[in-house]
Amino acid sequence: MNALHELSNIMNENDKKAFIQYLSKKNKRKDVGNIALFNSLETDDIKQKNNNKKDKKSADAYHALRKRLYDNLIGFMANRSFENDTSQENAILRLIVVSRLFFEHKLEKTAFKCLAKAEEIAIGIEHFSLLNEIYRTQIQFAHFNLSQPIEKIIQKFKTNKKQLEYEEQLNLGYAVLRRELTAIYHEGRIVDFQALIKNTIETHGISLKQGLTFKSLYQILFIANEYASINNNYSAIQPFVVKSYRFISKKADLTDKHLYYHIYILYFIANFYFRNGAFTESLVYLNSMASEMQKQSGKYYQRFCLRYLLLLAFNENYLGNPQKAIEITEKTLNSNKKSDAGDSNDIRLMLIVFYIQQDAARNATKEMAKLNHTDSWYEKKMSMDWTIKKCLVEILLNVQQENTELALSRIKSFKRRYKKYLLTVNEERVVQYLSFVEQYAMKPEIVQTLKFQIAIEDFIITAQNGPKDILIMSFLAWLLAESRQKPLYETTLNLLQTYFPFSDSIQ
Repeated sequence: MNALHELSNIMNENDKKAFIQYLSKKNKRKDVGNIALFNSLETDDIKQKNNNKKDKKSADAYHALRKRLYDNLIGFMANRSFENDTSQENAILRLIVVSRLFFEHKLEKTAFKCLAKAEEIAIGIEHFSLLNEIYRTQIQFAHFNLSQPIEKIIQKFKTNKKQLEYEEQLNLGYAVLRRELTAIYHEGRIVDFQALIKNTIETHGISLKQGLTFKSLYQILFIANEYASINNNYSAIQPFVVKSYRFISKKADLTDKHLYYHIYILYFIANFYFRNGAFTESLVYLNSMASEMQKQSGKYYQRFCLRYLLLLAFNENYLGNPQKAIEITEKTLNSNKKSDAGDSNDIRLMLIVFYIQQDAARNATKEMAKLNHTDSWYEKKMSMDWTIKKCLVEILLNVQQENTELALSRIKSFKRRYKKYLLTVNEERVVQYLSFVEQYAMKPEIVQTLKFQIAIEDFIITAQNGPKDILIMSFLAWLLAESRQKPLYETTLNLLQTYFPFSDSIQ
């Protein structure tokens, strides 16, 4: 898909009509052709493209027309976005701009009132960069307001400057860590992420003792959450979760900007509790998240609903309500067919796990067939970690259905593609786990031998002593159920009781 198509696809019908009117007013000749070209994007008119490429001259003219249309489209969308933007940031910018206009026309009293209003809004949403512009403007024109001590404005400017510098340092560190996380997830880059976090904090002078804002807390929690995911150790980030809880419990009134980060923070806390097996506590924060998602006419509902439903279904499943979990998941997939591929893939993989746990192999196979891209594609679009989990689930499904040849083929390709990577990142237990699965696939009767059963029990005890994570526990439960020849879901819940002796609220 080319750039023009991409821009056109994010426009609604009203935007498209307004753009055509914009072009009509701008065109000085009737034979410009930009409106026809824009309309052809809707139909993907190949005939017109071919006619425009018959010779070099017409091809050059066609590409020049496309370039002008592209530039016009960007200009139109920039202006329209600014006109339609009712955010508080935009309101502050307008007040700053109009205050400067008033100063130019000697309307100093009105200009200072505009700046005071802008300052009030900016303080409310903790927008330090805009506050910096407000105080700079107040200082620049302070000679028009002798009743206001300039020292007071300068002090506010300096205090805000420190907050702004901290936010900028945190933004830089956050950007470095997110970039590295992308490389870890999608390229399998081997990184000591704990050391990287420490070095980034030191390099950029980030202090976690600094006064928190919703944005800075979100950034810290995001990195902590991803660190826990990479290491499969969510208990390690409990100090961040405690700090988060204390922070948001003191906040009452939330602005537009706060609400977005507030929802994300509630999601991170709910996810922390879920991954540590504290499902009741997780549901408490999910309920708060659901309430926040309804605020401001559901402004952020679509942005977060799939994450919310994913975590809700997970919690219900491990609380002993598997049918409710499956119902939530199926309904979510059916009603969000045009949703983000990443979120829908997460939900589909979760549904497959639920089906396997309920011995509904046919349904699981049907859903697995919809995850039909290559491993390489999923590594780029989802993550290395997600793709490894997806491959393991697929292998277990084939073993469970006695598709021995296919299961062994997938095990072979899995080891060829991921064994070196897993050993490098100290995930030997995944390799060992797969070895047990492979032995069972090749010789199912091996599970009846005492030696194999003891080996599995010892492996699970060792795994329980390491970093704890609900998803790792689910894989172990499958192996244990096959060894003991017990129902998988029952075994999963029984293992849960010994795997997570934890469930007290941090409140």
